[in-house]
Parts: sequence; C-alpha cells; structure tokens
Amino acid sequence: MSSNHKRLSMGGRIDREQPVEFTFDGRSLIGYRGDTLASALLANGVTLVGRSFKYHRPRGIFSAGAEEPNALVTLATAGRRQPNLPATTLELQDGLVAESQNRWPSLAFDVQSVNGLLAPFLSAGFYYKTFMGPTRRAWMFYEHFIRKAAGLGRAGSGPDPDRYNINHAFADVAIVGGGPAGLSAARAAAAAGARVALIEQDFLLGGQLLAEPSDSAAAAWLRQAEAELESSETVTLMKRTTAFGIYDGNVIGLVEQRDPSNPQLAGEVLQTFTMLRARWIVFATGAIEQPMVFSNNDRPGVMLASAARTYLNRFAILPGKKIIVATTNDGAWRIAFDYAAGGAEVTVADLRAAPPAALAAEAARLGVMVRAATRIVDVRGGHAVRRATLNGPDGQSEAACDLVCVSGGWSPTVHLTSHLGVKPQYRNDIGGFVPGAFPADRFGAGSMMGIYSTADVIEDGHRAGTAAACGKSAPVPAPSKLDLGETAAAPLREALAAGRGKAFVDFQMDVTTGDIELAHREGYESVEHLKRYTTLGMGTDQGKTSNFSALASMAALRNATIPETGATTFRPPYTPVAIGALAGRAIGHHFKPIRRTPMHDWHMANGAEMLEVGLWMRPYFYRQSGLDVNEAYVAEMRSVRQAAGLMDISTLGKIDVQGPDAAIFLDRIYANGFAKLPVGHARYGVMLRDDGIVFDDGTTTRLAENRFFMTTSTAKAADVLSRLEFLLDTAWPDLRVAVTSVSDEWAAMSVAGPKSRAILSAAFPALDVSDAALAHMGLLESEWQGRALRILRLSYSGERAYEIYVGATAGEQLWSRLLEAGRPLDLKPYGVEALGALRVEKGHVAGPEIDGRTTLDDLGLGRMAGKRTGFVGDVLRRRPAFQAPDRQRLVGLECVEEGKRLRGGAILFLPGEKPYGHGRGRVTSVTFSPERGHYVGLALLAGDVASEGSEVVAVYPMKAETVRARIVSPVFLDPQGERLHG
Repeated sequence: MSSNHKRLSMGGRIDREQPVEFTFDGRSLIGYRGDTLASALLANGVTLVGRSFKYHRPRGIFSAGAEEPNALVTLATAGRRQPNLPATTLELQDGLVAESQNRWPSLAFDVQSVNGLLAPFLSAGFYYKTFMGPTRRAWMFYEHFIRKAAGLGRAGSGPDPDRYNINHAFADVAIVGGGPAGLSAARAAAAAGARVALIEQDFLLGGQLLAEPSDSAAAAWLRQAEAELESSETVTLMKRTTAFGIYDGNVIGLVEQRDPSNPQLAGEVLQTFTMLRARWIVFATGAIEQPMVFSNNDRPGVMLASAARTYLNRFAILPGKKIIVATTNDGAWRIAFDYAAGGAEVTVADLRAAPPAALAAEAARLGVMVRAATRIVDVRGGHAVRRATLNGPDGQSEAACDLVCVSGGWSPTVHLTSHLGVKPQYRNDIGGFVPGAFPADRFGAGSMMGIYSTADVIEDGHRAGTAAACGKSAPVPAPSKLDLGETAAAPLREALAAGRGKAFVDFQMDVTTGDIELAHREGYESVEHLKRYTTLGMGTDQGKTSNFSALASMAALRNATIPETGATTFRPPYTPVAIGALAGRAIGHHFKPIRRTPMHDWHMANGAEMLEVGLWMRPYFYRQSGLDVNEAYVAEMRSVRQAAGLMDISTLGKIDVQGPDAAIFLDRIYANGFAKLPVGHARYGVMLRDDGIVFDDGTTTRLAENRFFMTTSTAKAADVLSRLEFLLDTAWPDLRVAVTSVSDEWAAMSVAGPKSRAILSAAFPALDVSDAALAHMGLLESEWQGRALRILRLSYSGERAYEIYVGATAGEQLWSRLLEAGRPLDLKPYGVEALGALRVEKGHVAGPEIDGRTTLDDLGLGRMAGKRTGFVGDVLRRRPAFQAPDRQRLVGLECVEEGKRLRGGAILFLPGEKPYGHGRGRVTSVTFSPERGHYVGLALLAGDVASEGSEVVAVYPMKAETVRARIVSPVFLDPQGERLHG
C-alpha cells in the first residue's frame, strides 16, 4: 500500500507542503507538519501500536489526547530513551524514532500473549494469593520474575543527554485550557486589562473546536480569537504546556515541551518546568469522553467517537469505511454525519429507545443507518476490528466494520480543581462529577462545569474571565458568538454489558468488569480499596477513561447511587512529568551550590586533591605529601606531631550570638554551662536534641559580656543556626538575643604542632602569644593589615594549636604569610584525612560518633553536664533505656594482628560468637597511628562487655575481613593533655 493511504486528499489542519519522515518499530513512514505520531500512524494504516500490561492483548489508538491508555511508545533518538509516552500527544518531527512497548520478540507476535490463556489465574490481586508459598521466603524467588515482567516501557540507563530549565512566571489571571471556554475567558480578562497566561497542552489552540471541519464557522471563530490574543501585549500564550498540578498560593506547576518546528541545536532545552503564580485561576479544562464497556472493547479499531472526529477533521484521516457508532448521547451522532459526508458507510447504535427526531432526520438525509435501543455487546478481530455484535429490539445480529466509535457520555476534567481540596459533586442531569464550591480566587468554565453547548461554553468562559479580572477597570465587550447547533439531550448511563469475552474498564491496567465483581465479592467495596486491589486508574493515564465506569459498576454491585459510592482522590501530576524537568539544571555538581573557602585557589594551585564534604570543597590531602591518600595522610600526621601543620578550617559554622540574655540562652542550649565563662575565653560545648540525643558539638568564645562567637561542625552549621532561631522564636521568645551566621565573613585556619607558637610569633611579631598571654582556650583579638584578627588557642589534634580568623577577602594572603613564616620550621599544609586521623588518635568524637543515636554518656561526656538541669534534652537524656548496662558506649580499639587493619563500619563480636546480625557494636572511625605503629580506632560497644584489655572480633562483611582488636581507652595520645599546655 502507498504511504498515507488513509489520508484524505484535502482538508485538515496539517501542512502538506512539509512532509515529515519518522520510523515506528524500524519501519520508515511519512507524515506531515501538524500531525501527531498517532495521526501519522493512522494515516499510514497502522492499527496495532502496543500490547496490554498484563495479558499482552493487541491494542490500537483509542483517543486523541492525554487520556490515551493504549498507544504508549518509547522515543529512542540520539542516545535517549523516553518510555511510556502517549502517541496521541507527541508532535511529529523529522527523524522521530518510536518503538512499541511491552512485547517480545515483536509487536505482531508477542510470546507473552499466552497470558490471555492464563487469565483465570491472573485476576485482580492474583500476586497476593498466588506467590505466598510453599515457604516463607518463596517471594524472594518469585520477585525477580515478577519485576522483570512488570512495567511497560524501558527507560535508558545512560546519562540524560537533554537539558531542562526551571522558570518562575507571574500573571493576574491564569487560564488552564485553550478550548472555546478558555479562549473566551482569555479575551474577556485581557480586555479588562489583566495580564493573562493561557495554558494549553496541545500545540494548537482550540480544544474540541479542532475537531470541527477546517472550513467551518468554528474554524473562523478560532482564527479570530487566536489572532486577537496573539496581538495583545498582556496575553502570554503557553502552547505545548501542561498544567500538571495546583499548589498553595495559586501556584500552578507547568511543563512546556520544545517546539519541534524549530531546529534542535546542541544543548537546547527539551522541557521547561515553570512555577506560575497567579492572582486568579480560571479552569477551562474541558471534559473527557468515556468509553462503553462490552466484550473485547479493547481491540484495535475501537476508538472514542470524539477521537475519530478529530482524526477526520483535524488530521484529514479516514481510519475506516464501514463504521459503527455506538453511543448513549447526542454528541456522537456528529461523527456519524461527518463520516457519512466523507463517503463512509455508517451505522449508529444508540442505546436510547428514542433518539431526538432532528438527529434521526439528518441521519436519514445522509444515508446513516440508525438502530435505536441497541447495544454493542462484542467485537471480533485480532490486530484490527472486523465485525461487531449488536443487540437490539430485533435480537442479536452481526455487522461487518473496520472502525467502532464509542461514546458513553462525557466526564468533566476535575483533576486539577481537586488538587487543593475542591471536592467533586455528582450531577444527575449530566451523569458526571463537576467541581464543588471554588474559593474566591478560582473559577470554572465550560464543559468542566457540565456545560456542553459551544454557545453556552463561550458565554460561560466570558463570564469567568470577566469575574477573574474583577480588579481591572477597562470595559469588557460582549463575547463573540458561535453556535454549532448541538443538541443537549441527557445521556443514558449504560449498565455494564455481559458477554463471553473480557470487557475492559481500565485498558492500560487490564482491569475488567470481572475484576471489579471479584473485588466486590472479596469485600473491597470502597473506591479507594477497589483502586488499589485491582490497580484501577494507577497507570500513566490515571484512569481518565476508566474511573467513571468503575464507579458506576461498583455502585450497581452495591445497589448504591454513584454519589454514595464516592470518587477516588485526584493528586498531582495530571499527566506524567519527567524527573529531568523537575530537576532542571540542578543535577550533578549543580544539584546543590558548591562552596569554596577563601583559600580554595591556593589549594588547587599547590597540588591539593579536593574532596566534597557536604557542600564544601576541602583539601583531602596534598600530593607533595604522598602519591595517594594512604601515603599522604600519614606523612601529614607526622608533620603535625613533629613540627607543625596548617589546616584550612573556614568551613566551620560561625554564629554571632548577641544580646543581654545571650549567656542565659547558651546555658539552655548547651549541656554544660556558659553563663560564668570569662570574657576572652572559649569553652567546648555539646548541644542535645529534645530527646536527649547529642545534636552537635563545638566551641563558643565570650567576646564581651553580652556577645559570643560560636563555632559548629561543618556538617551541622545550617542545622544549628536553624535550631537556635527556632528556639528563640517558639520556646523562649522573651529572651533578648540575636543570632547571625558569620560563616562567610571569616576565613579560618589552624596552626597545630609543637612549633606552632614559634610560627605565630614569626608571623605576628607585634603580638604576644606566650602561654601567659594566650593560654589554652584563650582569645587574642587584634588587627592584621587593617583587618580584624582573632586568634583562639584551641586544639582538635591533641597538639598545641591555634585557630586564626581573619576577614574572608584576606584569607589567602594570611595563609601564605603563615606558610612563609613557618617554612624554616617545617610548616606543611594538611588535609581533612589527616585531620580526621589526628582527632582519632586524641579520642575526639566527630560525625561518625555523633550520628543521631548517641547520648552524652555514650560518648563519655556525661561529666560535662554534671548535675545541671534546665537545658534542652536534659529530661529525656535520663531515660532508663539510655542508662542500660548493655547500651553501646565509646571505646578505643587497637589492632592486635600484625599486617591487618581495622575498618570503619566493621561489626563487633565477642571471640567465639557467630558473626550474625548487628553484633555487640560497631567501629566508627579508624586510622593508622604513627605514634602506635598500627591501626587504632574508635567504636561504640555494648557497655556490659566493654572492658579495657579484653578482645573483640571486628568483622567487615563487604571485604570478608575478620580481625582481632583489643579494647583500650579512646584517648591514644597524651591522655594528660600535656601537649596542649605550656
């Protein structure tokens, strides 16, 4: 057959001057600019486009919009794979490569279609019942196969080659939906002087007007409306944009697709996620046509009537020549008339006993056969429909057909309006749910409100747009009229038909009427239970064409009304959203801001291997000290112990605490007291959480009577500041205290080692840094080259050490000055690996020990609190469970097996115990100790077995290592602190 043999020679809204080449399952095809992938496939006679989720039944194109449950494809172009995309929403573009899904080895011959024969064993909830035995661990065996069979498309595993943007936008009036109601609302709001954003998921405006002939009055009205809006300076037309969620503060989540008509340049943005903030929102989201339920209603060639009309009039496609239109309402008759005018043989099977006389007369004029009070009960065909079985007053009969158009009525699209709690309300007159009462800043318009006449829809949109722009004073002209002459007889909601084949309610999830009946028998009568038990509405289409039929079915089984049965809860997103769009450019190193210290450039220029520590880039080690980290950190440790080392500590959190009640405040947040701390002195402190667990540690220095300088760990800097602010705002609002982060104001560095004082004397010859002038935990404030200078005598390594603070802009300059002054004394820079190793030797706790599970007593710091009370965490830290004899407490470990090492994370057992489970404790930190000549470590070990001198076994399952270790004091170096003083 020739390409596009289903395409009409004229009509439609496609550009026949711009052919577009694409491939589907390796087959090269041609469409036109203005096609969707679905319309191009239909034009080329492709009826089989996918396989169903569970039974792998053949499936065809069912709709023409985002509600499509069947025609899900994978785009596989230029190294990217995007699965589960509805072909009905994919704008055709040159070079598009699409693949069908959920089939093997091919779409036409799918081995897993044998599942249809196993249907009695694959009913709703079968996995809960079938895979329970024969042993308790049998599920672990079944799980691999179930997961392999689950899902539809296959995502790519490589890096995403596309770029995504995140934008923020603002509007007076946001209008969701570019159909006649939305267009009318936009014209009215713009005329009133409002800034308007009109959001439409399609690449053309018009909504259901696009299903009207291109030379009709509707097309002329649409052209006029679009031209008016495009010329308005206050209107933003957001085509190819889906509103996927509504959030607090009238924030609308939007995803905009790239315009494929523009050449795709390297690095061009594929999708843009926009957070639109609007003063008023008008919802004009339309309604979704509902299918009819009958045996084999999922066969390729069964299509929603509105979709068939769209393919005919918008895309100039005649998908069938012998057509049956099965309906319960007036709307579907228009497709019968259009197809008959196009030369097709059409039969209307209307479930109603007496369709309107005007429709019957028009059908007679066009030669359309009408069968009233007739139900479609079955269709036949494999990869395409061939015959349909009809049941009417004269009994059951069969009719040949190649297209079945179905319409079970319309369901207003209330998904977005439900996101912020507007409950849907059922209306008997339309047989559907509409939004309940809106808040004052939101409005609904058009068919989503149960209004289906085009003339009334336009009038209603004008009303909503005018109301939304109520704060504007410009006069609003009367709406432009358009009357398509639709009749509005109430639809007949069908009772679900019984037949021999499967009658599907949810096409995507393969949920049948039998599954709903089974759920009812087994007690899953609540709509939320029904949804989860059968997986109804849990596919990518979120049940847009299945929810109402399911509710009606369950209502009938319960002998209840639909309002009594209820509706499921709609949550964002309305349609699937790519994770890449939500992430935008915040990926990889851009996921969070990278923070660099004032000395970063010096580190990079002098051979530092950098390491990400939280958000900070810190020197891991310096290559001048060794070829790799294991060699370098030991050399850097020796330099600190034997001479001196220089460490960049700018990453410490730094908080200025001021106010008349600052000392009282610190007394409450620290477990140890600060009120009596003399001015010019520092003190180590520990903060607890409310539950008595250690939160963070650090030092705080008293600068003046009512001013303190607090330092925190690098990892907890932001958390501590947030905690302090929270306590001041909620627990103690009466305290006169202000806390301010000054972390970025100061560059900080530490000089540690036996020669550290001599280095400071050389660097600052005018300052007295003698022990008498600057004792351990003392403060010296001065200036250096006109900038404030703070020197604190504090030690983290166990050596005499000084922390030096200067303005951030002078940090690198002072760093270089110290290195120059310390060069004759063998001063060397050292990195965080050596820093961590030095603190382990000294027995200082850090993040691996303060891990959110340990108390003061666990860490051997209980004496700091003494008998103090009234501080945060005081009461709950005394809980009996925290005092249990077998609670894990801090100990030191030293390796006793030559040639072996300890590893952080190793699990501790007693000698002779079977290494199983969580053991008696865990190793938290380890290092090779040059002072001891072997590996040492800190560990948390059950207190009832933590006797110094006894042995434990450290098991590291990841490397299958087992090593013996001796329990010792956690302070491996200078337990009397002599190196710190003097």
